[in-house]
Amino acid sequence: MNKPVTCVVAEDEQIFRDALIKLLVNQWPDLEILAACEDGAEALEAIAEHQPAVAFLDIRMPGLSGMDVAAASASISPATHVVFVTAYNQYAIDAFEKGAVDYLLKPIEPKRLAQTIERLQTRMVNGNTNPAVLAALLEQLGKVLPQRAIAEPMVWLTASTGKESRLIMIEDVLYFQSDSKYTTVMTAEGEALLRTPLRELINRLDSSQFKQIHRATIVNMKAVASVIRDESGRGIIKLKGRAETLAVSLTYMPLFRNM
Repeated sequence: MNKPVTCVVAEDEQIFRDALIKLLVNQWPDLEILAACEDGAEALEAIAEHQPAVAFLDIRMPGLSGMDVAAASASISPATHVVFVTAYNQYAIDAFEKGAVDYLLKPIEPKRLAQTIERLQTRMVNGNTNPAVLAALLEQLGKVLPQRAIAEPMVWLTASTGKESRLIMIEDVLYFQSDSKYTTVMTAEGEALLRTPLRELINRLDSSQFKQIHRATIVNMKAVASVIRDESGRGIIKLKGRAETLAVSLTYMPLFRNM
């Protein structure tokens, strides 16, 4: 029996995620789908954990985009072959001309997927991925893909402290941390609680100011004094004028290369 080829699928729309998984099960019997993810952060964690042979990544996802995940994966799982899933036909095709990284257009056609599978199987026989080619493709995609239409970043939020509701300006937030039920909002005046999960919150924040550094943490970069890499490769963020530190998981460290 052939050894299964491992795979991670990341697509935020369930109808497309389920359709892709169904096609993969039918057309690639040796494929073992280890994780089906609905956002970029979950996908990056799954790739770091499983080191899959293949990752099918939706280009547009909540929080980290498919391109963000692919860029980080080049460091945390360099042998993973990336296939982008996109609805941007007219913008994306030219960027994939070299064929070193494949793509699928929504809705996915079985014949097109069969071609992609054949190319992936050939590449896996021939060796690992080429990080330089992937980096060049990501740069080109960043230039040609239309910017995602999003609402204006939130300016304030309402959070609870006991029985009291507080109005908090977003610029005053130092970081957000979540558990299974609540998200803690930390400011210089103390903490408050939100019921909004991080995966919804991050899309309403200014992405140039707020960065996800862990599955459960988003930090205001204006509050960061420094980032230190420990012996394991993980990061530790020191905050301005604060005693506590924040952990940057190894998975997210590639996103901080320029710091």
